[in-house]
Amino acid sequence: MERSMEADEPKHCAWCGRRLPGSGRIGRPRRYCAQPCRQRAYERRAALQRGGLPEDAVVLSTSELADLQDRLFQLRCAAEDVVTAAQDGAENEELRKLAAELVESAKGLERLR
Repeated sequence: MERSMEADEPKHCAWCGRRLPGSGRIGRPRRYCAQPCRQRAYERRAALQRGGLPEDAVVLSTSELADLQDRLFQLRCAAEDVVTAAQDGAENEELRKLAAELVESAKGLERLR
């Protein structure tokens, strides 16, 4: 039996972005990691409906936006470090280390909240 690519991809909580455990259960797939995340998502949907915004609108506070911009800057700097090291003829081990740091920085961006 052939499995789809989607089945192999990790799933993340629709509210906080944490990785959801593979459930292996039958039925609807989980969307939230815990009841508090489900509740916050419900409250957000209700507030958006009251405010007339579309359900898929993304609302960030000023501090959340600043944090996201900081993390994007860190990601760009990590990528530039890899490029600079490669251009300077860095050894494979150093490039592997920088690439691993780049991956960690990118993982930090998977969570918006």
